Amino acid sequence: MTRAVAAIDLGATSGRVILGTVGHNELHLRHVARFPNTPVRTPDGLHWDVLSLYSAAMAGLGTASREEPGLLGAAVDSWAVDYALLRGGRMLGNPYHYRDDRTAAGVDAVHARVDAAELFRRNGLQHLPFNTVFQLAAEARDGMLDLADRLLLIPDLIGYWATGRAVAELTNATTTGLVPVGSTDWDRELLGTLGLPDALLPEIVPPGTDLAAVSAEARAEFGIARELRFTTVGSHDTASAVVGVPSAGEDTVYISCGTWSLVGTELPRPLATPEARAAAFTNEGGVDGRTRFLKNVMGLWLLSESLRTWAKGGEQEDLEHLLAAAADAPVDVPTFDANSPSLLAPGDMPARIEALFAEQGVAAPATRGEFVRSILQSLANAYADTIRDIERLTGRTIGTVHLVGGGAQNALLCQLTADAVGVPVVAGPVEATAIGNLLIQARTHGLVSGDLEALRSIVAFSFPPRAYAARTRAQRRAG
Repeated sequence: MTRAVAAIDLGATSGRVILGTVGHNELHLRHVARFPNTPVRTPDGLHWDVLSLYSAAMAGLGTASREEPGLLGAAVDSWAVDYALLRGGRMLGNPYHYRDDRTAAGVDAVHARVDAAELFRRNGLQHLPFNTVFQLAAEARDGMLDLADRLLLIPDLIGYWATGRAVAELTNATTTGLVPVGSTDWDRELLGTLGLPDALLPEIVPPGTDLAAVSAEARAEFGIARELRFTTVGSHDTASAVVGVPSAGEDTVYISCGTWSLVGTELPRPLATPEARAAAFTNEGGVDGRTRFLKNVMGLWLLSESLRTWAKGGEQEDLEHLLAAAADAPVDVPTFDANSPSLLAPGDMPARIEALFAEQGVAAPATRGEFVRSILQSLANAYADTIRDIERLTGRTIGTVHLVGGGAQNALLCQLTADAVGVPVVAGPVEATAIGNLLIQARTHGLVSGDLEALRSIVAFSFPPRAYAARTRAQRRAG
């Protein structure tokens, strides 16, 4: 009988359930379910509809169990930092979205007690105003933490509802700002300094932990045909995506490109220096004790939010048509700072980008194709700047960029990135996050063995990538 595992992969705009069957040194994928992830704005802010996500994910797992008799288990990965508060096992409200603007007060509250430099020394994280530590400080100010007895990050919440076991998986826990850099437990001293109750926080467990079987109630509710085990993987989706990068060389960097772009390299230990902080880098936990040394770049959010804004105005644009027009646009389009804080919140993205051009005293692109090319070129420039910082901070010379995730399908972005960095871009796999999730599960169940390099060799064999060579300026102008 073929043995298989299922990845529940929750992204910022959609979720999916993907079956992975493991053969001799190869992995085969099959999409079983795909469903939207649509945030909901209410008078009190922007929220995730996590109940719909759970229902759709578990229904997909039920389908997978009926279609694949050899299914052994499942694991969840998702975006980082967001969480639900519970009391007595009951969720107290739909989790806030990290793009909700309530976190500004939390930043002020934290920095009133621990300044930014000290916070980085403790947790090694790039300052992002939506990190969990700031969200919790906002909750504490509003009195919400007094009502709760448990906090669960999004993947752990799904696992808790499916099995009844409450934990915090390590790679995601390290994104909260509440784990000392390089540690595997909560920073109790920091929690005390900030007046945050440490009793809210569950046990931290590593990727590859066998949690529990899906409960009888969940099996009956979602038509799950047999007993399945839930395990942990790199539940922060970037941690799983990095497992799915088919490279092991120190001269490579990865770009996990989706709503956000995570640009980084894998290190054996954290690099939490003042220079790293000044360059806005982060040290997050990786699978097998590795460190994900990376920087958050705004990502394809800039494009998707522009499309959404145009659609709301009655102008439904076809993405493929826009990308073709962008490829034909002039090479020297104006560019902007893709990491500008003004671009973080939902809303009229084109207007905010135009405001950045106005600040520079340059005209905004005249056509939609030029506008899209400007977005992609600005992202490529941000990637190149970040990679130069990685070389400076680590002492490494980068020879290859591995671009994985949804952005790997965007040929123009891949080519512009190769041109901006000046080294080849190797694009794919698109489903790197699900692949990393599935391979760590497969190893937990004994279907494969070996270290991360052995797992990545399976990725390289199973999912041949596409290469983009860097072009000279003359070659770019010639098309």
